[in-house]
Amino acid sequence: MTAKTTVLTNIGELMTQDAEHRVLKDAAVVLEGEQIVWIGATRDAPAADHHYDAAGRACLPGWVDSHTHLVFAGDRTAEFEARMAGQSYAAGGISVTVDATRNAPDEELSALLVSRAAEAMAGGTTYLETKTGYGLDVDEEARSARLAAAVADEVTFLGAHLIPQGWNADDYVRAVTGPMLSAVRPYVRWADVFCETGAFTPDQSRQVLRACREAGLGLRVHGNQLGPGEGVQLAVEERAASVDHVNYLSSSDLDALAGSWSDWEGGSGTRGTVATCLPACDLSTRQPLAPARKLLDAGIPIALASNCNPGTSYTTSMAFCVATAVLQMGLTVHEAVRAATYGGALALRRERSADDGGVSASDGVLSGGAPAGGSLAVGSLAVGSLAIGHRGDLHLLDAPSATHLAYRPGMQLTHAVWRAGQRVR
Repeated sequence: MTAKTTVLTNIGELMTQDAEHRVLKDAAVVLEGEQIVWIGATRDAPAADHHYDAAGRACLPGWVDSHTHLVFAGDRTAEFEARMAGQSYAAGGISVTVDATRNAPDEELSALLVSRAAEAMAGGTTYLETKTGYGLDVDEEARSARLAAAVADEVTFLGAHLIPQGWNADDYVRAVTGPMLSAVRPYVRWADVFCETGAFTPDQSRQVLRACREAGLGLRVHGNQLGPGEGVQLAVEERAASVDHVNYLSSSDLDALAGSWSDWEGGSGTRGTVATCLPACDLSTRQPLAPARKLLDAGIPIALASNCNPGTSYTTSMAFCVATAVLQMGLTVHEAVRAATYGGALALRRERSADDGGVSASDGVLSGGAPAGGSLAVGSLAVGSLAIGHRGDLHLLDAPSATHLAYRPGMQLTHAVWRAGQRVR
């Protein structure tokens, strides 16, 4: 049976974020099944089974949120209030969420996860990563991974989030790289580690990353958030797909990140390590905003992500992150939108379909690395940009241009959302 087609016409501004960085005026898009099959001028648009008049509104790719922590119970309002009164952020606050999450039944955790994912989608997020990391024992990490895989597009194992109370550090690292990794493996595609003072040392982090790579997982790193450190260098050394936070960067960190992309030409070649900036978290923790402008100027691809979590960034709003990047981080609107769409896809290795040279072993995801849970398979369509053959993830704004995301910060500008060719809002 032939899939039904939908044509969107009279798009005032179509920001494709494709390889040509096109911005089209008075544009149209045709969706067939899950994918985009035509892009062009409204006057040339072909007939379709369904028609949607965008009435001059702007259209972007759906947001790709490449860093969230959605599987949790409880909140940390008291910690937030104390921080706003001048107390410094420390990684140890994670243990409060661990206790609440362990005590929540499956039904509660699942409902909370579904609600947060729905909230993100209502704001234009059409592709979503989330992590474990609030279980921190074998059974709880496996439970978090299983529940996340039923909802999120990508699931990351973050057993190395914090060393729980009562554990010896070396014993806990052995648990993470042994029985915990085996328990979560059917549900996850990525592994992450919090390489930071108060969490995991560089040597411990390296052990975790190498064990997870041997198990067939792609790698990510929390690094350089609370001060200068070795997280960025470790991420590049271990060929991680992304290093996230990146608030404190030395010239050698910038050189390492830039060097990891030396073989990347025009969207082809060997991918390096994406620098993922988390501005909502930076504001909440009162850390310096990640140097997004400096990263881009050095030729380093960046992503913007929400880092939605109960302690330091309790928001799913990618629009807020984009506005902050423009107003306070020195990015243009186009650069910020690209980081929140194509950049997130690049950080998740989803900017190309598998038959166009998508995920490969050289990118740190070994053969067979796709999970058996709810996450999408490696052969899925490209996301994060609007091009023929890519997934039909569209974000229609209640505004004539994407500039309004920063021009009118804090306003709800999402008018309609299509995910995999289906209207979901």
